[in-house]
Amino acid sequence: MGDGIFGPTMDLMRSEPMQLVQLIIPIESAYRTISYLGDLGLFQFNDLNAEKSPFQRTYAAQIKRCAEMARKLRFFKEQMTKAGLSPTKSLRSSDVDLDRLEMALGELESELIEINSNNEMLKHTYNELSEYKLVLQKAGELFHSAQISVAAQQSELEAYNTAEASIDSALLLEQEMTTDPSKQVKLGYISGLVAREKAMAFERILFRATRGNVFLKQSVLENAVVDPVSGDKVEKNVFIVFYSGERAKNKILKLCEGFGANRYPFMEDLNRQFQIISQVSGRLAELKTTIDVGLVHWSNLLQTIGFDFEQWNFLVKKEKSIYHTLNMLNMDVTKKCLVAEGWCPVFATDQIQNGLRRATLDSSSQIGAIFHVLQTKDSPPTYFQTNKFTSAFQEIVDAYGVAKYQEANPSVYTIVTFPFLFAVMFGDWGHGICLLLATLYFIFREKKLSSQKLGDIMEMAFSGRYVIMMMAIFSIYTGLIYNEFFSVPFELFGPSAYGCRDQSCGDASTAGLVKVRATYPFGLDPKWHGTRSELPFLNSMKMKMSILFGVAQMNLGIIISYFNAKFFGDNINIWYQFVPQMIFLNSLFGYLSLLIIVKWCTGSQADLYHVMIYMFLSPTDDLDDNQLFFGQKFFQILLLLSALAAVPWMLFPKPFLLKKQHEERFQGQSYARLDSSDFSPEIEPHSVSHNHEEFEFSEVFVHQLIHTIEFVLGAVSNTASYLRLWALSLAHSELASVFYDKVLLLSWGYNSILARSIGLIVFIFATVGVLLVMETLSAFLHALRLHWVEFQNKFYVGDGYKFYPFSFASLGEDDE
Repeated sequence: MGDGIFGPTMDLMRSEPMQLVQLIIPIESAYRTISYLGDLGLFQFNDLNAEKSPFQRTYAAQIKRCAEMARKLRFFKEQMTKAGLSPTKSLRSSDVDLDRLEMALGELESELIEINSNNEMLKHTYNELSEYKLVLQKAGELFHSAQISVAAQQSELEAYNTAEASIDSALLLEQEMTTDPSKQVKLGYISGLVAREKAMAFERILFRATRGNVFLKQSVLENAVVDPVSGDKVEKNVFIVFYSGERAKNKILKLCEGFGANRYPFMEDLNRQFQIISQVSGRLAELKTTIDVGLVHWSNLLQTIGFDFEQWNFLVKKEKSIYHTLNMLNMDVTKKCLVAEGWCPVFATDQIQNGLRRATLDSSSQIGAIFHVLQTKDSPPTYFQTNKFTSAFQEIVDAYGVAKYQEANPSVYTIVTFPFLFAVMFGDWGHGICLLLATLYFIFREKKLSSQKLGDIMEMAFSGRYVIMMMAIFSIYTGLIYNEFFSVPFELFGPSAYGCRDQSCGDASTAGLVKVRATYPFGLDPKWHGTRSELPFLNSMKMKMSILFGVAQMNLGIIISYFNAKFFGDNINIWYQFVPQMIFLNSLFGYLSLLIIVKWCTGSQADLYHVMIYMFLSPTDDLDDNQLFFGQKFFQILLLLSALAAVPWMLFPKPFLLKKQHEERFQGQSYARLDSSDFSPEIEPHSVSHNHEEFEFSEVFVHQLIHTIEFVLGAVSNTASYLRLWALSLAHSELASVFYDKVLLLSWGYNSILARSIGLIVFIFATVGVLLVMETLSAFLHALRLHWVEFQNKFYVGDGYKFYPFSFASLGEDDE
């Protein structure tokens, strides 16, 4: 195979020939063998221990060990994310011993857990002391104001010869004014902080629980504080509750606990308050320094881990995948060898055998591994070698269904037909250039973008960048044919072929244009754009063009079905499916396509609707003015009879021939390859799965009847479905014209910079949002439907399964 600009050039028409292989590997070289096969990435292992649970398999302990190391690495990743760090791409050698790595990971985890524990404890203490300091300050302010009130009250009481009041009585001044000083009691108090959102409920329930026998004083904190328990910033109030008696105290303590209020001690003595505040402030400064040092150490340790994280992570995933694969192997009776089975491409035989020999030498094994090709009736997996250009087109096909082994691959044709049908609906070379520029950005920066995490929509656009590039190129081509640049025509290929007959045709909406020079060389003549004749002309042209494209693509699908049948040696399908389908389709819609081309070439005014309708209703009537060529009437009768004959041709012979073939095969009267595909894929499960199963003729006949009806009706509905090319193309053109005429030109008619700026902005956003995003998505989905339903149902079975080789390159970030 040669090399192309996008990588190796691949044969996409048929999937790679596959073979079922048995490997007999000595136990001492099994690990290295699986490792080398993982590096090669061309061998898909079959699970020979499917009946065993994961815990019953041979290497369950090793997988558990790798899972534990993976857990530690996830813990490191969480810590790095918390610290705002990301793993760096390590260029160091990947030759790391797993035992030493396990020990290093354990030590690092213990150190991180210890650092986190110490930091949490220090932060908890720091937050508690911060709250305590706030309580001391706010409560001190309350008591200071109380002392001022006491001084004023003492002066007033001395004037009336009353006894001296205490600090507590000042805070309960209203109650104490009518109280006999000899009957005063000593009040207790509890101080702390409560969440502001709970403060009102706390006060209300406190009042009800104590029947109003408490006095609550609150002070609002200006800034939120970090709660020591939750670690979150919470807006809080400082409170002091005065009470009398142990019973009231117990109730208050329970309520504080229930509301999550943090309680802190408080001293009435002012000097003692200042002393405690000073001690708390000093302790806070020490804790802040200690916490900062701990965070620096924590960050440095995580940075050290980040240098090797990717390497360790890949190594652990690699080890786990190797042991997971080893668990799929069987132990032979001697307990000295492991037996593996799996699929590999035929071209990879030498590479796999070289890997086996290399593993034998590196492990110093006395016995080499055995490579043995097995004969099987099982359907092999489907493997297409793709590159970064073809892979996106292959994904479009695989989303419908994976090709059966050696079945014709629709993606070969999709590379051209998909962007072309999209462009028929999206044709505007201005919009196509915008799409192309956006795609070229993805292509030129693909190395950088491929290593970054993109959003879901951006990721889809990036993965399909080459599909969008082809769509943009074809849109520029069809846009030049339609002669539309944001709905504006240009004389790119010379002057228009038409001119005014006289001065009265200056208005573009009037008739009077005559041909004055040679036909416009490429695309639609710019003079046609905006005239009364343009819309009917474009309607007719695009509608007929859609039918031509549809019939051509459906014929292509049927032709591919012929090559499929020929490749598998299925002569029954060639003569009793391909031939009548071609006759039926082309007797009706192929003939319609011929009439369209003849009408275009001759300039005839024949009514094709009348021709096709009366071809069925009155095939023997004269065509009169609708005759396009000599002998058309006889030719139409011949085509009509051919179409009618094709229906029983599809329906009746095939079930009888399959029945006869089944009887001959299992009576020994004919001999054919066991892996041949003479049987129709639709009836294989019923006629081939068991060697002597009875042939269900009625079931096969009903199936063929359904298939025939489906094709006959589908030929009509599929042809009509291609008219979406016409509809979406006109819709796109008209939308572009509306945005240009009613937004941009209308705003440009005002002699105001503001009006013009607003019009330009609205035009840009409408063009990008509607025409470049929504219309692109709409045309993409319609082109997708035309390929999946109208095109692929003619030949594509799509009931295969993908080839998933064991490969270290496929180990993703989230693989476990």
